[in-house]
Amino acid sequence: MPSTPQSKIQNRKSKMDAESAIGVFDSGIGGLTVLHEIIEALPRENTVYLGDTARSPYGTKSVETVMRFSFENSEFLVEKGVKLVVVACNTSTAIALGRLQEKLSVPVIGVIEPGVRRAIKSTKNKKVGVIGTEATIQSGAYTRALKAANPKIEVYSRACPLFVPLVEEGWTDNAVVEMTVKAYLGSLKQSGIDTLVLGCTHYPLLKKAIRKFMGSAVRLVDSAEETALEVAAALKKRAGGRQRGKGVHSFFVTDAPERFVKVGQRFLGEKVESAVRIER
Repeated sequence: MPSTPQSKIQNRKSKMDAESAIGVFDSGIGGLTVLHEIIEALPRENTVYLGDTARSPYGTKSVETVMRFSFENSEFLVEKGVKLVVVACNTSTAIALGRLQEKLSVPVIGVIEPGVRRAIKSTKNKKVGVIGTEATIQSGAYTRALKAANPKIEVYSRACPLFVPLVEEGWTDNAVVEMTVKAYLGSLKQSGIDTLVLGCTHYPLLKKAIRKFMGSAVRLVDSAEETALEVAAALKKRAGGRQRGKGVHSFFVTDAPERFVKVGQRFLGEKVESAVRIER
C-alpha cells in the first residue's frame, strides 16, 4: 500500500455544522446516481459534487494513482467546508476509503459496504455476482466484504471495463451495449447467481440491458439507495441534519463542464444547471 498523500486536510479539527453541505466525489458522472438518492432521501441538505472528468475512468489506473486522486478530491471538498464526504466511486472506495477515514476530519462513507448489505439481504441461494472496473475487482474488496458478512456466500466477479466509456458516451440501450453485456456477463449467467452487485456507479444506467440479459430471476443491487440511508443515519447520529429549507446543489468538474451538464440532467433534471471547471 502506498504512503498516504500529505494533505492540509489531515490537521483540521472535526466539526459538523448542520448548515454545511454534504460532499460527494466520483471519477466522473457515475456518482450522480448516488447523489440522486441522497437528494431524494435528504431534500433539505445542501450538496457539493466533484466529478473528476479530466482523469476518468479510475478503474484502469494504479493503486497509487487512485489513492492520490481520492485524497485530492477529498481535500477539495473539505476546503469547501463540507460536513461529510461520500466516496461515490467504487474504485476509490475499494482502494482509498480506509485511509480517507483515518486522515479526514469529517466522516467518510463509501459505496461498497452499503451494496454488500443489500446483496446479503437479497440473495436466497448465496450465490452473488459482482461486476466492476478492473481496479475494483482486482482489489477483492467486494469479495472480502461479502465473505466477512457471510462466509457461506459464493462470489463470482467480473471486470467490465468497457461499461464506463459506454455510459459516458450516452450509449445505454443499443446493439453495441447488448453485445458488450453478453460478452462480459455470459459466464455469470451460467454460474447460477441470483443476485448481481453493480459495483460501479456508472452501471445503473445499464440496468435495462443487464436485466434483459440476466433475466428477471437475478436481482440487481445498486448501492446508491443504501448509501443514502447510511448518510442519513450518520447525520442523525451527530445531529448534523439541516432542519429547514430546500437544499442547494453545486457541481464542479475537472474538464468539459458543458458535457457534464448535458449528461447530468439525465440523472437529476434541472438540478444540474451549471458546473464549474476547476484546475488539476
